[in-house]
Amino acid sequence: MTTASQSAPPGRLDRFLDRIERAGNRLPEPFMLFVLLTLVVAVLSSVMAAFGVAVTIPGEDEVTPVRGAFSGAGLEFFFTGLAENFIGFPPLRTVVTIMLAVGLAERCGMLAALIRLAFSRAPHWLLPYALGFIGVSGSVMADSAFIIIPPLAAIVFKAAGRHPVAGLIGGFAAVGAGYSTSLLVTSLDALLAGITNGVAATLPVTGTPVTPISNYFYNAVSSIVLSLLAGLIIDRVVEPGLVRSGFPDREVERDDAPARGDENDPTAEPTSATVTTAERRGLRAAGVALLVLVVAVLALVLVPDSPLRNETGGYLPKSPLLDSVVTLVFLAFFVPALFYGMFAGTIRRGADVPLLMARALRDLSGFIVLAFVLGQFIALFAWTNIGAWLAISGAQLLEAIGLTGYPAILGFVVLASLLNLFIVSGSSLWTLMASVFVPMFLLLGYEPAFVQGAFRVGDAATQVMTPLNPYMIVLLTFVRRYEPAAGLGTVIAKMVPFVVPFWVAWVLVLTIFYAFGIPLGPGVDVRVGE
Repeated sequence: MTTASQSAPPGRLDRFLDRIERAGNRLPEPFMLFVLLTLVVAVLSSVMAAFGVAVTIPGEDEVTPVRGAFSGAGLEFFFTGLAENFIGFPPLRTVVTIMLAVGLAERCGMLAALIRLAFSRAPHWLLPYALGFIGVSGSVMADSAFIIIPPLAAIVFKAAGRHPVAGLIGGFAAVGAGYSTSLLVTSLDALLAGITNGVAATLPVTGTPVTPISNYFYNAVSSIVLSLLAGLIIDRVVEPGLVRSGFPDREVERDDAPARGDENDPTAEPTSATVTTAERRGLRAAGVALLVLVVAVLALVLVPDSPLRNETGGYLPKSPLLDSVVTLVFLAFFVPALFYGMFAGTIRRGADVPLLMARALRDLSGFIVLAFVLGQFIALFAWTNIGAWLAISGAQLLEAIGLTGYPAILGFVVLASLLNLFIVSGSSLWTLMASVFVPMFLLLGYEPAFVQGAFRVGDAATQVMTPLNPYMIVLLTFVRRYEPAAGLGTVIAKMVPFVVPFWVAWVLVLTIFYAFGIPLGPGVDVRVGE
């Protein structure tokens, strides 16, 4: 079959996307990219040290020289600190801890069952908006959301008499374009916070320490806005466009179609939107367990002499309660998942719990390997003082040209959006950008958590339209069940209507928080000292 779009000569958009794909394919994998960047920092620091480059850090009287990696002190730093740089990589302990609990909730089937229950109760007209909310909040399942939510949405849309491909496309767009935000605290919040704190510590003025809930107010508002916008685009743009173009709404039988997922694997591709009796029983048990847990934590927190209060008897700006966020998030997933599994029958014996948690860590192995080189890069970047030199030089340049206000933040968001077309790994991109921009904006008076919040816009909005996103191929596989002739350009074209509205809406939310000085999270303001 040959479609009209394939027979027509390539337009400007096709040529632009081709250039993006060719340029992106020249980039090495994230691991090798940061190996090369670490070598670049080592060479550059040695050259700068040889020329006596130094910087005056605000708050310090003595000049700080750039230290060369290829020196006696540099070699000592490398040989004695290799393991510590890896184990001490800030996001490692938080992400691994949270993923043990999230992985249990995912592997026992609780998260997938919860999504199916939410879909099953949504009326026909509300389906696109329910899909928008579930997709935007789907980052709690990490990358599994790209595989679970879109095909499940297609099944639900078809059962409701709507175009299944609209659910497929809308589910993927909502998950990807809103990936960096959620009403729930996720492992991504811990990951970004760890990286932010790691680079903010390179200057004597570090601002408010960043925790997994430092962007919570901002994330909550953003997730609601983006959910409604996603539903509106699915309902008013994507689905009518599919109908007008005659896009098939029934699956085409193909000999090479991939097999459906194993029904015994809760993370496999869903084949039904029905919530079974056992799953409902498990969800009820999980809800009761979560309620009991919340009451117990509140009782512990609200007692007058609670050990989770700070020295003044409060909770802000710093207290044991805020330092316990990782533990609280772990319990919020682990306890309900444990009871769900026992009552739904997916956890039959005690040995199943560590087995399911181990599978979650297996899925995290790629991040752990990448964390090794990310830890070396951040540590060397800080030790050589190149980060401080770049931050102070950049801040002085922006001050010299008068670009110290909000336009500088918008420029940062645009840059993150463009780089996200080539580096789709959020941790890799944030490590690269945070090393320079967190200290630089901190010197201009912006809290690290605000810079992190601005990065979230660029990290998510454009990733659904880049050919370098590996899950685009997964989406293409799903779409080809309805239109075998569909190509990568087909799915990219379907994603474009989401990108600009999501980017603009998210920037508007960021602007409102900036303009009115609204706290981004508990005890976290936009500017230092507000």
